[in-house]
Amino acid sequence: MTDQIKVNVQEMDERLKPDESFDLVKRDLIIGGRPAVLYFVDGFIKDEVFEKIMEFLFKIKPEELAKIPTMESFSKDHMPYVEVDWAEDYEKAVSQILSGPAALLIDGISGVLLIDTRTYPMRGISEPDKDKSMRGSRDGFVETLIMNTAMIRRRIRDPRIRMEYYQIGSSSKVDVALSYIEGLADEKLLNQIRKQIKGIKVKGVAMTIQGISETLMPSSFFNPFPKVKFTERPDYVSACLLEGKVALVMDNSPSVMLFPVSFADFSKDADDYYFPPITGTFVRICRMLVTLLTLVAAPLFLLFTNHPELTPEWLSFLQVDETGSISIFTQLIVLEFLIEGLRLASLNTPDSLSSSLGIIGGLLLSEFAISAGWFIPQTILLMALVTISGFSQPSFEMGYAMKFERIGLLILVQLFSYWGFIAGIVLIFICMLSVKTILGHRYLYPIIPFNWKDFCRLFVRTKISKDH
Repeated sequence: MTDQIKVNVQEMDERLKPDESFDLVKRDLIIGGRPAVLYFVDGFIKDEVFEKIMEFLFKIKPEELAKIPTMESFSKDHMPYVEVDWAEDYEKAVSQILSGPAALLIDGISGVLLIDTRTYPMRGISEPDKDKSMRGSRDGFVETLIMNTAMIRRRIRDPRIRMEYYQIGSSSKVDVALSYIEGLADEKLLNQIRKQIKGIKVKGVAMTIQGISETLMPSSFFNPFPKVKFTERPDYVSACLLEGKVALVMDNSPSVMLFPVSFADFSKDADDYYFPPITGTFVRICRMLVTLLTLVAAPLFLLFTNHPELTPEWLSFLQVDETGSISIFTQLIVLEFLIEGLRLASLNTPDSLSSSLGIIGGLLLSEFAISAGWFIPQTILLMALVTISGFSQPSFEMGYAMKFERIGLLILVQLFSYWGFIAGIVLIFICMLSVKTILGHRYLYPIIPFNWKDFCRLFVRTKISKDH
């Protein structure tokens, strides 16, 4: 072994320290009569494929290596496997090894050969629990980047589709792919996203899909309206790419980030396009009305209960004779937190018990609360209706935004009566006006600025023509 490869191996050992990690494997080899060293992470490589590669490497003769100066030449002349790369920078080589590819060093040949036979532990592809569709496909994104990009390419066979690869984070160096269709996506948007991705230097603890969205598009702490939309459906992402949007796919996450988005994008769903236009229009309008109901139903109920004289005749059935031992306002606020607590508890309950325990627990707690005089049936029924209606919104982020705005409206109505309700609606409108997309466009488009054609498309699912 020459001094040069000794230096190279020593540098790799100092960075990787294979003697201190059992899953980092360093294997000494003889290839073409020359000393060689192979580095890889146990569990990331495909054993069967690498066995064939090793058989081929061991058959290389010394004279075949005599005229090979670099790993680039070696990969072209003596590496039959398709997914290979080379690196002169040992920092890059170490980063690649920890990502999955194996690294090969051969005495007398400069550089490091990277052989990508990685395979990641992966769950089966199934329909997402949250993003369900009645007539759509039953596959969903998983936690493996290459599988997710493949599901997008399976649906869009356009040579203009691009998958730009980046590594972000100073510690985790997580893999992400920027997906778009060249010619449809806004070039100014792409340049800005590329610049911001390359500028991310945070540590791995923040490298979640939400952490990336916060570094790309910082927002006010007290403004809950989301600037990006997340989905786990490859069919929906594909449809958005064809509309000119950009998707960010992250390794280790089944959620894909879409931008730019406005408030109107949260009224759309994949199911709208799996039914005829009239059905899709009906479903979309129902979704909007139900979302509006989750926002104003509880505050209006509180307003009409506190001020019966403001109740319209056709809503007189909302009047209550007895309010219970605690005020209506307190009941509604407590129920907001109790329902959220039950939802969090259900997430940690085994699947075999979650449904039954949730139903039984809800019934028993409701019956006891009414019997004890703490709550009245109307408030429990109302909050149950609001909670169930909230599931019509497929976005968790927008659902929580509606919840926070609803709690704020309840507080304002309790303090300032109908003036508080009006002020709350105005404040919500101002919050949405203050939000801008990544390109600085208005969040409330097509309402502000107003565009009649796009405004109609908010409510009407247009027919797909031959030109689409």
